Amino acid sequence: MKLSNIVDRINGNVNRFTTDLQYYIGGEHMDSNELEITGRGMLKENLGKLGFKFHFAFQERDVIFMARNPHLRKAGMVMFAGLCSDASYILRSKDENIITQEFLAVQLQSDHFWDYCERTKVGSVNFANNWTSIANYEFDLPPIEKQKEISQKVWAAYRLKGSYKKLLAATDEMVKSQFIEMFGNPLSQVQRYPLEKLGDCCELNPRRSSISLSDTDMVSFVPMPCVSENGYLQDVADEEYGKVKKGFTYFENNDVLFAKITPCMENGKGAIAQELTNGIGVGSTEFHVLRPLEGKSNSYWLLALTRMSIFRERASKNMSGTGGQKRVGAPFLDNFMVGLPPIEEQIRFERIYKQADKSKFELRKSIDAIDAVIKSLINI
Repeated sequence: MKLSNIVDRINGNVNRFTTDLQYYIGGEHMDSNELEITGRGMLKENLGKLGFKFHFAFQERDVIFMARNPHLRKAGMVMFAGLCSDASYILRSKDENIITQEFLAVQLQSDHFWDYCERTKVGSVNFANNWTSIANYEFDLPPIEKQKEISQKVWAAYRLKGSYKKLLAATDEMVKSQFIEMFGNPLSQVQRYPLEKLGDCCELNPRRSSISLSDTDMVSFVPMPCVSENGYLQDVADEEYGKVKKGFTYFENNDVLFAKITPCMENGKGAIAQELTNGIGVGSTEFHVLRPLEGKSNSYWLLALTRMSIFRERASKNMSGTGGQKRVGAPFLDNFMVGLPPIEEQIRFERIYKQADKSKFELRKSIDAIDAVIKSLINI
């Protein structure tokens, strides 16, 4: 079945200045590989920054496909009404006795659809799919009862995944709340522990120690993408020490990495360096390294402190540079005043942090398993 035979593109113009609609959706509100679009912006609060292209109105249960950058795989159903720009296509079934909105959303998450988008995209830098190519997309359309059966299973799995993601977020919030409960707000005027400069609580950007590695020995190589916004190292590869010993940041096991450049810093990129090959890591020059001092500071306390949103907000106000090259300088970290808790309390916090990590690991495993089920159901 050809898409345009059973689905309409909704493109009626609406005046964003006079409409009663409350929300708008841009590409930043859409997550890759998600059936439902939950992100949104408040229309009235952002009229000044929205371009003239935001004039297409969608309604609840419409499916929205972002035409630009198809490799990002952004398409999903909305459960609210609002506006989007002409960079997105609003899709609505001509007759839900032929294709349901729920199945349409499922079909647009299939590998078959995204492979088609890749083959038919146009442009040399900013790739996009024009409406003609999307309208001509053809796929096997199951009978309506089969559509409902598939959709019910996929959406049930998707809702279950959403529940696990909420538990994951709640666990993160619990750790943050525990930090505040144990140590207080690090920006408060009144601290429960004696104030010290952060630079005196840890060794900031430590010098490279004398090591016995040869140039052919392997070490962990950590570019910026290997540090997640959730506080972990990911997809770390090994490299010969001789190839990376110059021109990169050096660190060791249990050091804390802090991304200093925008937008990585604002997004919370930071992690404890753990399980490094030969105990050594080298990585992006856009990291500050905080090394805990034995008997005085703990890696988990340092990580939790430097990943707190209030800490990052203060750091962002102390960045220097212009545009995408703004950075947090070492003096900010060195001179930041913080109440230093006893090492025993920091170690107790570490135990809580690690227990939460175990719970999050199990939750992520469940989410991955559900994703695999969803993918298998979609690509039947």
